[in-house]
Amino acid sequence: MSTRLRNALSAALIAAACLLVPFGALAAWASYGLADTGRYVTAMAPLAGNPAVREAVADTVGDGIVRETGAGAPLRPFVRDAVRSFTGTEAFRAAWDSGNRAVHDAILTAVREGGTEEVRVDLAPVAAEVRDRLAADHVPFAHRIPVRHTEVAVLPAGELAELRRGFRALEVAGFWLPVTAAGLAVAGLAVAACRRRAVTAMSLGTALGGAFLGLAVALGRRLTLSDLPDDVHRPAAGAVYDALTGTLRTVSWLLVAVGLAVAAATWLLTRRQPSAPASRP
Repeated sequence: MSTRLRNALSAALIAAACLLVPFGALAAWASYGLADTGRYVTAMAPLAGNPAVREAVADTVGDGIVRETGAGAPLRPFVRDAVRSFTGTEAFRAAWDSGNRAVHDAILTAVREGGTEEVRVDLAPVAAEVRDRLAADHVPFAHRIPVRHTEVAVLPAGELAELRRGFRALEVAGFWLPVTAAGLAVAGLAVAACRRRAVTAMSLGTALGGAFLGLAVALGRRLTLSDLPDDVHRPAAGAVYDALTGTLRTVSWLLVAVGLAVAAATWLLTRRQPSAPASRP
């Protein structure tokens, strides 16, 4: 195989590998990050102390209490203040984690096991945990808090089929896209006539892929928040988006940093390599 053909084939393989890097990272994040209940709950846990999230919870729960109890509008500020105060307690943090775990488990079970009915979550275990935590903190009459089996719809039945297809595609892509990218990169380096030039190209392409991934995350945040209904608390939604995509942002920065570092190291090694002595006639 001629040198020109080897370089062309190497460039095509490395370009394809670098193109798959951001898509592989995105698929792996969705398949192994969002689809794992433990990682999801861990990512969402810090939001229990986020001011925007606490404000959104206080407004939503406070309005729900006022609506359910029939309390008048003058009592709404007092109810919200009481709920807002509760969001600063350990009981709220426990309820936050339990609620997120229950919702994630319910959606994941419906997606993996099939079914055509809407996904509903029973909040009785969450209420029981809140009651026990308040009782442990010696809150008066906490043990008298009723625990009722209240099911809340979290996913309409009409969205299950589409979500199930997308989830299965992500499970396949989350494994094969990174493997394919690695295989193409190795093949591109193997057929290259100049390995150092190929390493430099692959490193710069990896850094460019990381930058593209970071740009996609930022653009996705803007589009997601702009498409939300008017009644959704946007600062809280932005905090949730940032918490869920934190791993993607870290991966994008790592790809940029590692790619540029390897490219710089390769360039320095090339500069320091002594040139071949001129041949005598």
